[in-house]
Amino acid sequence: MGYEIDFLPVGDSNGDAICIRYGSPATGYTIHVVDGGYTDTGDTIVGHINQYFGNPNFIDHVVLSHADNDHVAGLITVLEHFDVGHLWMNRPWLYAAEILDSFHGNYTVAGLQEAIMDAYPLLVDLEQIAFDKGTQVHEAFAFAQIGQFTVLAPSRERYLQLIPEFNRTPASYAKPIKGWAGRIVEAVKALVHYFETWGEEQLEENPPACTAANESSLVQLGRIDGKAMLLTADVGPEGLNEAADNTELLGVPEPLVFVQVPHHGSRRNVTPSVLNRWLGGPVPEGVIHGTAFCSVGSNKPEYPRRRVQNAFLRRGYGVISNRKGWISHFFQMPARAGAVGIDPEPFVTVYEE
Repeated sequence: MGYEIDFLPVGDSNGDAICIRYGSPATGYTIHVVDGGYTDTGDTIVGHINQYFGNPNFIDHVVLSHADNDHVAGLITVLEHFDVGHLWMNRPWLYAAEILDSFHGNYTVAGLQEAIMDAYPLLVDLEQIAFDKGTQVHEAFAFAQIGQFTVLAPSRERYLQLIPEFNRTPASYAKPIKGWAGRIVEAVKALVHYFETWGEEQLEENPPACTAANESSLVQLGRIDGKAMLLTADVGPEGLNEAADNTELLGVPEPLVFVQVPHHGSRRNVTPSVLNRWLGGPVPEGVIHGTAFCSVGSNKPEYPRRRVQNAFLRRGYGVISNRKGWISHFFQMPARAGAVGIDPEPFVTVYEE
């Protein structure tokens, strides 16, 4: 069985839009779309699927990794254009009764549910389009099976713990309140020069925490003909460790041939120890174990962060970005005209952040 994983550009800003197809001419193909970027990205996805995936009317699976607008907006166009068999997404308002005690005020379950839905209008619209078109809508928690992909994180329990910390849910006991002093300090941070060698890295073991919404991102492990592929969306170290724990419960997987760099190469989303769990430890210079794709906006030259691209390369995974056009990782599928051929980002010894 062959496969192709295409990372589409989403414009000036960072976002994700991933189109996947696997199968064979004899058995047919499964189409699996992960995230939709911004509103305009929806048309890009539709055009790409029509041109490169055989101009189908039907998509098997659409997956929303988490509810940030740079992932959900374009999927509205995708669901409007195609008949979709299954939509996989987590809707925080469904759990209002279970998380009610985490919120300030005198919310009723119905009131909290309404407040959360008001905070996520695009997610509500996506759900309604799916209902109107007869698409099956599923929760997407650890161990859910989506075609050839298994969800490894988040667990249902951890997702419910994260909802009160989401930036867009109502004020809760879980949310820290950042004062003006903290905001000013963040705003005036100056760029600092860093130096790395192959044997010494600047990637932090305890970086500042990424957002709860990002930590709620789906982590998916694909396994096709002995090839293992990891899709990470915007997840952070907490979710990556949970995903690694669940992989061990499922049995030791094949070494990864492909991995998505989380959150566009942010320095908050990976640590040396979590990369070692997934990719193995550092290797000699020139050794390559697999490929890493990073979705980066065309106007975001600072991404992926240099310490992050160095860390992946140090472990044998060269980082390839899609800022100049769509990129493809494929196996037993023909190369297609239009994909941008780009070499991996180089190892950078001196940089500033």
